[in-house]
Amino acid sequence: MKLKDRVAIVTGAGSGNGRQIALELAREGATVAIINRTKESGDKTLGLIKEEGGKGISLQGDVSDSKTFKEAITKAVEEYGKIDILVNNAGVFDGQGTFPTTDEETFDKIISVNLKGAFLGTKYALENMLDNKYGVIINISSVAGLRGGLASPAYTASKHGIIGLTGDTATKHGADGIRAVAICPGMIETSMTKDMLEDPSEQTKAIINNIPMKRVGQPEEIGKLVAFLASDDAKYITGTTVVIDGGMIA
Repeated sequence: MKLKDRVAIVTGAGSGNGRQIALELAREGATVAIINRTKESGDKTLGLIKEEGGKGISLQGDVSDSKTFKEAITKAVEEYGKIDILVNNAGVFDGQGTFPTTDEETFDKIISVNLKGAFLGTKYALENMLDNKYGVIINISSVAGLRGGLASPAYTASKHGIIGLTGDTATKHGADGIRAVAICPGMIETSMTKDMLEDPSEQTKAIINNIPMKRVGQPEEIGKLVAFLASDDAKYITGTTVVIDGGMIA
């Protein structure tokens, strides 16, 4: 097991990519603290982890709310004494809107959850990681963080911001024993993309048709990548983005 005795926090682990990330980390031996806006969904993921013999806790926390998010991270540290791995996965998606169709309220919400949430998670987890001189922070961005035209202006901006945040973390804290990596998934089959995939627009059809591997990705594939990047097998990988998109933006 590559992550034996490690403690991981995964945000937004109640379904989709987050659930599979939590499961894969547990399978590699990590104790997983799930932080989810809806605790019931987090509890379900924790149940799956325990069914496989893994360990962890399920906590309620809204990543866009500084107070509740910090409290959840503090509870995880109190329970396990440390944070080795943080996966900032929680996010919201508002489709493939345009500037005229994206209102200010939606823009603020997307930035608050996707980008501010990753900032807050990093900020509060670093308090413990810096004391221990060790940590791995994995931020889930998107191929929409690498180029425009794939999602709404709000989502695109938030995911570009996550990549910048990752680089800043890596450069400022590499000497402190802390790594930071951004993962950029392409089209992945989750509850977030369910409607888009079941009733695809012409834009969505064009995106899928242009994927060289001719399929969308699965959450399990994201989970396995996160487990690798969190392990010492990837101990010289930091400050970069890892794309997992079937060749979509090649």
